[in-house]
Amino acid sequence: MSYYISPRFLDKLSIHITKNYLDIPSVKVPLILGIHGRKGEGKSFQCELAFERMGINVVYMSAGELESPDAGDPGRLVRLRYREAAELVKVRGKMAVLLINDIDAGAGRVDQYTQYTVNTQNVNGTLMNIADNPTNVQLPGSYELEPNRRVPIIVTGNDFSTLYAPLIRDGRMDKFFWEPDRIDRIGIISGIFEADGVQRGAVETLVDTFPNQSIDFYGAIRSRLYDEQVKALIDEVGIERISLRVVNSEQSAPIFRKPDFSLPHLLEVGNQIVGEQRRVQEMGLAEQYNKALYFNRKLGNTADQAPAKEEAPAANAQYYQKYDSGNTTGNAAGSGNGQNNHQPSSSSYGGQPSSTKLTPDVITQVNQILKQGLRLGIEYVNERRFRTNSWNSYGSFQGQASEAIAALEACLGERPTDYVRLVGINPEDRRRVAETIIQRPKGKVATA
Repeated sequence: MSYYISPRFLDKLSIHITKNYLDIPSVKVPLILGIHGRKGEGKSFQCELAFERMGINVVYMSAGELESPDAGDPGRLVRLRYREAAELVKVRGKMAVLLINDIDAGAGRVDQYTQYTVNTQNVNGTLMNIADNPTNVQLPGSYELEPNRRVPIIVTGNDFSTLYAPLIRDGRMDKFFWEPDRIDRIGIISGIFEADGVQRGAVETLVDTFPNQSIDFYGAIRSRLYDEQVKALIDEVGIERISLRVVNSEQSAPIFRKPDFSLPHLLEVGNQIVGEQRRVQEMGLAEQYNKALYFNRKLGNTADQAPAKEEAPAANAQYYQKYDSGNTTGNAAGSGNGQNNHQPSSSSYGGQPSSTKLTPDVITQVNQILKQGLRLGIEYVNERRFRTNSWNSYGSFQGQASEAIAALEACLGERPTDYVRLVGINPEDRRRVAETIIQRPKGKVATA
């Protein structure tokens, strides 16, 4: 079975690796290449194919190794693996790389509930130090005068905006967004079904029928086609004896005949998988079991609720009003005694007192963006960078409004002196269809 390697992917990876082994005068080459993109698009697998084709050695790390019960262990492990890769270059005489898979899952901070530990700080600091001094990577407790070999680092992940910003700056990390186009998708999926005799025309129809699915979706289709034969094997052997037949048997391994790889059958199985995906998104059983999640979702949905009714002030309300020394003018309609006229308390959610820091107009904008099927992005920028339009991403959300509202509250709380805006993004072509600034410096929140 021959797998497809995207020319764009192979070019980016091979150029980065080769540049790090060349001595180009007066050129600073970033040590780290960050490959990011949607889940299931084959980032790690494309790396494997490229490494195999280039004939280079690989030292692996995963996101699970970036945390430990012992403080400092992950940072020490990163240094150790890097020196192992450098030693491979010396011993085997071939290029080597250090590959860290899913780095944002281990070192990223997804939201305000993600724990940020001393190990996370150490990993970020270690990677930055290695990127700045790639030939002087020392292990704790020892110091060697002889420099080690420079070895490029490849990291993969989904959302690099969750990583420590100084780590991903251009001088340290070269970034590559991997999004296979139609030609890449057809090539990759043709490789998946090549041994099964699926024609290229059928693969093109399959890709066009499910254009928004990731690459691993088509691998799942191929895997599910064998379910019927596995079930037949279980029925034949018996549910009580299947363990002995498969794991500890003197008989030869079961042989499966070729399933039905016709296009209608592939489309049928694909629609079944899409249906399961949809059920996961629609059920939301966690909200039924967790009342806090249910209440937060209700707070975020304002379209179906009636507007709050303004209650008439009580007869003795004037005795309980707070005196505002900064607003003593404009009381022509008031009582003239220096007290403000009674104003009903703000209510962001029809008839319920607001439990958030957001105005009803901002919450309505959030709901309108999400109900249109768009992805909601939250971005911020300080006053100096605002002039150059250099916005930073705080996070993106799609579906439930409660998560987006909680993140927006956190962003406004953490950055009261920055500009903050909401962005509506079309998930299909990633085109921005709406941009609204909701906060300007000095904490002034804009209304619709």
